[in-house]
Amino acid sequence: MQEKRVSFHTLGCKLNFSESSTLAREFERGGYRRVEPSEPTDVAVINSCSVTEHADKKCRNIIRKIHRRNPNAIIAVTGCYAQLKPEAIAAIEGVDIVLSNNDKGDLYKRVVELKERGKAEVYSCSVENLTRFFAAYSSGDRTRSFLKVQDGCDYKCAYCTIHYARGSSRNIPIADIVAEAKEIAAAGQKEIVITGINTGDFGRTTGESFIDLLRELNKVEGIERYRISSIEPNLITDEIIEFCAQSPKFVPHFHIPLQSGSTRILGLMRRRYTAERYRERIAKIRELMPDSFLGVDVIVGFPGEGEEEFMETYNLLEEVGASFLHIFPFSERPGTPAVDMPGKVQSRISTERVSRLEELSAKLNRAFAERFIGSERDVLFESTNHNGVMYGYTDNYLRVSTPFDEKAVNNICRVRLDSIDANGDVCATLIR
Repeated sequence: MQEKRVSFHTLGCKLNFSESSTLAREFERGGYRRVEPSEPTDVAVINSCSVTEHADKKCRNIIRKIHRRNPNAIIAVTGCYAQLKPEAIAAIEGVDIVLSNNDKGDLYKRVVELKERGKAEVYSCSVENLTRFFAAYSSGDRTRSFLKVQDGCDYKCAYCTIHYARGSSRNIPIADIVAEAKEIAAAGQKEIVITGINTGDFGRTTGESFIDLLRELNKVEGIERYRISSIEPNLITDEIIEFCAQSPKFVPHFHIPLQSGSTRILGLMRRRYTAERYRERIAKIRELMPDSFLGVDVIVGFPGEGEEEFMETYNLLEEVGASFLHIFPFSERPGTPAVDMPGKVQSRISTERVSRLEELSAKLNRAFAERFIGSERDVLFESTNHNGVMYGYTDNYLRVSTPFDEKAVNNICRVRLDSIDANGDVCATLIR
């Protein structure tokens, strides 16, 4: 019997990666071998993103490339772009299945059921159907797992389509998530990255709270580190910060989106905080966890953003000491309020502002790393041997390299941070 192969092409957020990994495990249980996206395949799954027009375009290009390389392969598309534009995806040559986020967990079943080829089957891609919760976590990486704890968003920011693509905020009970964390620990992974669409909004479905979830996860034996992948500034409470500061498992690493450092622009964006509130939240983290890595999302060129508002963003990022910036030029998404807002920013101005923030990000990232040269930190090392070199991350998210040592793989080791190389990685010495 000929071996069946499946490939996964995952775009966008960590949540998509956790879901793709869970889907892959189901295909593997069904007798498929997972292959790399560049290899020949019998089934190609695209888990799409639609945060920008660029993400949509990338998805379309991937579909066409897969079909050229594998003309007989079943192509199944799910994710946020599939949810928002199912008919457009179904019209692309080679697509067989378009599946909503709500029914993403049925993807393997839909592939098995597929009888006729030639016209794409579109399943339940309306926002009213987005009520189910697809429990997921990633596997395959020996060191860390992305654990999905929440889905959907009720915020409806002026530029965003996520509430259409993912539906309302929802979650499964803490007990179920803890059970998944125990499965991850049993598989030998030492670190969990807690993921969601609006992670800090956990509890809408079950009446529980995010801090209660953190407390219960903290008790899981075998997991040595937790990272919170992203949390809104208005949802990161003193209680959460204080808990992370005293827990030996929750590391000094936060990803807190800013989007704009101008309170006026934040209001136009329909964000739920002010620049001053953001500043105050970071100050609280710095007070209790001064070594924390701070990742920040920023949107450049939102309607109404002048040079003054841009500089408010620039100066706030410098002031709070961001460690790394995820920079997005504003992208009009059909159906969002921002499309009709006055004060459109010319693309050349947005491009120039993106470049300025990229330079700032590089400067801030290096300055953060330099603070720790000569000190000792704990690093969780990954398994891949890169021509005699291994990599891992400190608790505060510095990427570290050192000569490969099999005994250090998937172990938290004490290292001395020696220098920064041309790529920005920290060269370290293992301390026996």
